[in-house]
Amino acid sequence: MRNVANRRSLLRTQTALLCTLLAGFACSAESGSADSLGRSAEAVQPPISVDPRMSLAITEQPILQNFSLQRVLTQIATSSGVSGLSALALFQDLWNTQNPGPGTGKHCDDISIAGVPSINGYPYTCRPAPAEGVQANCDPFTDPDSSCGYIPIGLFMRFDLAPENGANCGEYRIVYGKNSGRTSGTDRNLIIFEANLPNPHAIIGIRGCEKFVSAFADLSNQPNLAARRDQLETLYFSGYKEFAPVIQFQNFGDNADGVGQVRTNQFVQPNTPRIWSLREFKLRKECSGAACVAHFVPVTAKVNPFGPLFDPAATAPNAAAFQADFQGRVAGLAAATLDGISMNMNDAFNSAQSQENGTTESNYPANFGTAPNAFRSSIQGTLTSLGSSLSPDDVVARAQTMSCAGCHRLSNNAPLGAGLTWPASLGFTHVSEKDVDLEVVGGVTRYLISGALTSSLLPHRKQVVDDYLNNVPHPAKPPTDPIGGRFTD
Repeated sequence: MRNVANRRSLLRTQTALLCTLLAGFACSAESGSADSLGRSAEAVQPPISVDPRMSLAITEQPILQNFSLQRVLTQIATSSGVSGLSALALFQDLWNTQNPGPGTGKHCDDISIAGVPSINGYPYTCRPAPAEGVQANCDPFTDPDSSCGYIPIGLFMRFDLAPENGANCGEYRIVYGKNSGRTSGTDRNLIIFEANLPNPHAIIGIRGCEKFVSAFADLSNQPNLAARRDQLETLYFSGYKEFAPVIQFQNFGDNADGVGQVRTNQFVQPNTPRIWSLREFKLRKECSGAACVAHFVPVTAKVNPFGPLFDPAATAPNAAAFQADFQGRVAGLAAATLDGISMNMNDAFNSAQSQENGTTESNYPANFGTAPNAFRSSIQGTLTSLGSSLSPDDVVARAQTMSCAGCHRLSNNAPLGAGLTWPASLGFTHVSEKDVDLEVVGGVTRYLISGALTSSLLPHRKQVVDDYLNNVPHPAKPPTDPIGGRFTD
């Protein structure tokens, strides 16, 4: 017995040393003297269970008041290394992308095909004044309460988007709504800063993110609103332990992997036709010698294939390639649960705008049609080989849910086959800046989030975080696939 005890004591000592060397990450021992998170058997705590509204989707006004757009853009400018860059210059540069050239920065018509502004070979509609392009000449910081100003309406923790190999720790988002949208239905606009956080311990994989994820989980056990706000400010603006601040220039696309972005949900259109449009941008720094400039660059909206490619009679040069590629997406779309539905997309087929209304450009079922054709037959053949009872129409409807326009509007309450229905947004958004949508919970005013978030998306994200922190095994995925299974939303 003494030898067994000695061996156990030695093993505990070796385990403790290993934990120290790895800075406390992912320690385990064959003897069972420590669990997979390095905790001794005597000190194992109850399973971790985060509160989604405290750790994953944070919309309380008293917390958000310290996350002003000016503060975020100032930190982005400061961390860029570009001399003289300011928050105002970045703001105006973003919206100048919606104007035609000439001039400095990037413009909607920098590339045209047969006279039509285009990105990635697909139409990219310019939206100059009086639409979003007008903001290239306004200052939202001189008078934040003006129609030109923006208010923070949500912080969203997206560890579920971290890749299986732990190359990064997922996305950490801030959503802003145009101040005028609080009361106007024709002057609404949202900006979503989606920072991708590097993993400082990528050498040990996804476990290297544990401290940062735990910091968000700890918010669920903090009843003091001011303390939660301070913790979030640290995570976003100061950096947490060995993790750099979330808000850094390079975290919005200007990095080796090109990850992180800024997305917009645009509806500043007082004149007809009025089309909600979702778009994506990357921050890029361009240098000539020691002189550098920084710009927002319009890019493709990921997992948003151009709608007309679903048309069996499409004549676009890459339509046949898309329809062949789509066969490989059917299995992921044929999942038995809403949480399991997923689709990745070759970027060659992605459009740079996802239109929520006023056009069928982003409406996949409308383009797919109902007539018998070879594309429909090939999808049916794949479904049959999978033993699925779904129809090709169900598969295309499910593909729609994975797009920006689908998740935000076109798929609201859409039947998806096999008894599944896609949950609804708040019409066009998943968090509302509208004054009429404010809610008071526990004496604290917060911005309303969609039923899709509360009923489906957040419970899934919670499960991903809980399982990770409790070291619950999950099905193996390809190294670059998100641990949460979804490539978007």
